[in-house]
Amino acid sequence: MASTVLSGGLLLWRRTPGGDIELLIAHMGGPFWAKKDERAWSIPKGEVEDGEEPLQTARREWTEELGLPVPEGAPVDLGEVRQKNGKRVHAWAVEGDLDPASIVPGTFETEWPPRSGRRQAFPEVDRVAWVDPDTARVKLVAAQAELVDRLQEARAAPG
Repeated sequence: MASTVLSGGLLLWRRTPGGDIELLIAHMGGPFWAKKDERAWSIPKGEVEDGEEPLQTARREWTEELGLPVPEGAPVDLGEVRQKNGKRVHAWAVEGDLDPASIVPGTFETEWPPRSGRRQAFPEVDRVAWVDPDTARVKLVAAQAELVDRLQEARAAPG
């Protein structure tokens, strides 16, 4: 069986004044996702390179995708989920805060329109937003919704 791609990613969360939490999620950039909302959001993540640890990847990809330094909080291991496309995503939650207007997204190139022979650059993410856990479960790529549950379980655990 062929090996599946492993990605590392970070799920940033913050406490609200009312004691709830909000999660920072990123809308995937590029023409395919432009008019989609539900299941078109992700945590900042990327493919683990040879010799790289997944947490190291998560930190690198955060900076590449959002153009911001990784928040200082201690990472909480949320484990791995497998997306419908077979990609495995190992994620960590970090408590922190940022202004969504401060992101400076990285870019990727793809052929667009398809089969045109022309390549265009698009932002890796076209926006980020703070959302409550229920909204995150609907907007995130389906497998990543499990990460929301794992974060809430980790926060509820004693110690």
